[in-house]
Amino acid sequence: MDIRQLRYFVTVAEEANFTRAAARLHLAQPGVSAQVRQLEKELGQPLLDRSSRSVTLTEVGEAVLPYARAALAAVEAVRRTADEFTGLLRGHVTLGLVSGAAAAAHEFDLAAILAGFHEDHPQVEIALTEDTSERMLTALNRGELDIAVIGLADEQPPPGISVQVLVDESLVAGVALDDPALAPPDRTSIPLSELRDRPLISLPRGTGLRGVLDRACTQAGFRPRIAFEAAAPLFLAQLAARGLGVAVLPALPAGSASALGLRTLEITEPPLRGRVALAWRTDAPSSPAATVLLNLLRTTLSPT
Repeated sequence: MDIRQLRYFVTVAEEANFTRAAARLHLAQPGVSAQVRQLEKELGQPLLDRSSRSVTLTEVGEAVLPYARAALAAVEAVRRTADEFTGLLRGHVTLGLVSGAAAAAHEFDLAAILAGFHEDHPQVEIALTEDTSERMLTALNRGELDIAVIGLADEQPPPGISVQVLVDESLVAGVALDDPALAPPDRTSIPLSELRDRPLISLPRGTGLRGVLDRACTQAGFRPRIAFEAAAPLFLAQLAARGLGVAVLPALPAGSASALGLRTLEITEPPLRGRVALAWRTDAPSSPAATVLLNLLRTTLSPT
């Protein structure tokens, strides 16, 4: 057996699916399946039950799994120790980005930061994925992500997760220029209660902004009427400008709302805030590569 076979076996066991495991390993599914079968052949015992859509561990697989994980951890420790003497940083870092975060944090050039990190540490492989904040928090807890840029729905992060807020801004209601909610013309705000019976346009469930909206509406005693969902705040604004509903979104850059044919009203009573944060796991050790990238992101993305 070799270390690759153990890594593939552990990944399949965690994902309960060969296709998802292959995607996580950035490999073709047949290759992962063949290597796991080779491991089973060498051990003379089946480790995985493939009889259903969800792959499960056999009794032998359950017994072997902790030792396979320990072997992988030992190999990583050997590499880490050797790298400390050479000053070489290598490994793999997985970074998650919530859909729409790039637009909310438009002043942050994340691509430039990652390019600079890659230039300084070419032996480190960086994987970037987009998902909802809810799913990325789960992935952080499971160790599938090292770092994530998420939208915060709650005041406090879940246990075992630390955050650094990057953006904290008012949420606004985007309405078409001919919307009656604009009367009088100099109106600048709208109480949340006035959105009770209005069709709303919002980010999808699982995003921080949507969590803030849903929670505020529940506390106000009503359920929001979500007419349209989209991952990009700009598209939310475009839908609202066409009169398809009221968009709940972060405040737009100066001048962009009017260019879209949109007016924005600050949501009040209560005021709603949209927060984007850097998140990482604190109840388990991270790899040296992930630690270096996290420190770079915390320093570079720190609000001024």
